[in-house]
Amino acid sequence: MSLPASMQALRLPVIGAPLFIISNPKLVLAQVTSGIVGAFPALNARPESLLDDWLDEIASGIATHDAANPDRRAAPFAVNQIVHRSNTRLDRDLALCVKHRVPIVITSLGAVEEVNQAVHGYGGIVLHDVINDRFAHKAVEKGADGLIAVAAGAGGHAGQLSPFALVQEIRRWFDGPLFLSGAIATGGAVLAAQAMGADGAYIGSAFIATEEANASDAYRQAVVDAHASDIVYSSYFTGVSGNYLRASIEAAGMDPDNLPEADKSKMDFGAAAGGDKAKAWKDIWGAGQGVGAVDAVVPAARLVDRLAGEYEAARRRLAL
Repeated sequence: MSLPASMQALRLPVIGAPLFIISNPKLVLAQVTSGIVGAFPALNARPESLLDDWLDEIASGIATHDAANPDRRAAPFAVNQIVHRSNTRLDRDLALCVKHRVPIVITSLGAVEEVNQAVHGYGGIVLHDVINDRFAHKAVEKGADGLIAVAAGAGGHAGQLSPFALVQEIRRWFDGPLFLSGAIATGGAVLAAQAMGADGAYIGSAFIATEEANASDAYRQAVVDAHASDIVYSSYFTGVSGNYLRASIEAAGMDPDNLPEADKSKMDFGAAAGGDKAKAWKDIWGAGQGVGAVDAVVPAARLVDRLAGEYEAARRRLAL
């Protein structure tokens, strides 16, 4: 395994993906105390001053858990930073990550050397998400410690490449930490990601249907009810291509099969922090093609238990 030391004691080689709006301290703490990496986007903390409080809350929750469970310490957590130039919060949010010495920073939509240097300055790890081999090279050249290969079928912003193709191209030259994202919602799929050459899996959509998630009951139930064929791939809502639940697009009065392409020159992730455009699409629900494996709303710890059980069953089945 090429995982850093802080991630080698995970109960399951999984990162709970940072979900826009959905991920919060409650969900992150449920994930890390269950033995997987928990993550949230910095932009979810609104107003931006709330990020300081969230990081305090997570640190306090982990300390309390570890004191009570010295033989079962919490996994590390991560904060996702959108490094696109339109994110006007980046410098302030990054400064808070440095202040709190966030163990893992996940960067998206651009690789910025100065961000990596800031995280490395206190001993943190940077994972960068990529949708193709060219972006993977750029991320590593600018100092990322590891990569998240976002393949076809991932929820939210996603690539179009097969996970087999994407992982094999990256592994031809990169032997560092590599996680795979894209329609992974079972323990067997986690093992399959490792068999392909990844160190672990990046799971998002399944955690929408958990009790701790900051999702409406309707959103949770839509994930439970959906199948892979109910996922629509479009750039219309944010300017970056991503996967969304067909039912939510129809409920907003739009035709999922005839959405216009966005003008990518007008991407604005400052608006994602609470502007009018974000409010306009707040009921357009992101989800990936792995939703077919989700059949109930459960506590996050129970979901991790299921994944761990399936993972071990798959290992036994293959005599690994």
